[in-house]
Amino acid sequence: MITRSTRIRLGIFLAATALALTGCASTSTQTADNATVTAGDAVSISDAWVKSAESGMSAGFGELTNDSDADVTVVSATTEASSMVELHETVENENGETVMRQIEGGFVIPANGSIILEPGGNHIMLMDLTAPLAAGEEVTFTLTFSDDTTYEFTAPVKDYSGANENYERGDMDMDN
Repeated sequence: MITRSTRIRLGIFLAATALALTGCASTSTQTADNATVTAGDAVSISDAWVKSAESGMSAGFGELTNDSDADVTVVSATTEASSMVELHETVENENGETVMRQIEGGFVIPANGSIILEPGGNHIMLMDLTAPLAAGEEVTFTLTFSDDTTYEFTAPVKDYSGANENYERGDMDMDN
């Protein structure tokens, strides 16, 4: 038989557990001086660039670095250069073809680590370009993280003849 005091203790235990788990889900970390660091503050990009394209599709590349003590997740990206932006990975499909597809859950950047966005790998996919992207221009991106913070960066547009993978849906390719 469960007594009233047992129910109260169980309720307190469950509330404390829920509170502790909520704290674990946060992507912000505490610094040595107890300042909170958000994903948007912890992430930076180096060697950023975008593939030039007349129309259709293009992609953004670079190295995303996380200087915090917790993993952070990029969940989306936006840019005025494209009406549709997706976070992509490049994989081999069941037919042995290299295809691009949207990555489920976004890019996880490990604590005190980095991920490379590169042709033939993870990248920021720009679909339905709003205007041609010519070498020498710049594209501004805003990344959004799982903690709802953002990070903005600008990348130069470069000529590049690679990155001609097919999109998994089969209705688009990078041959622009």
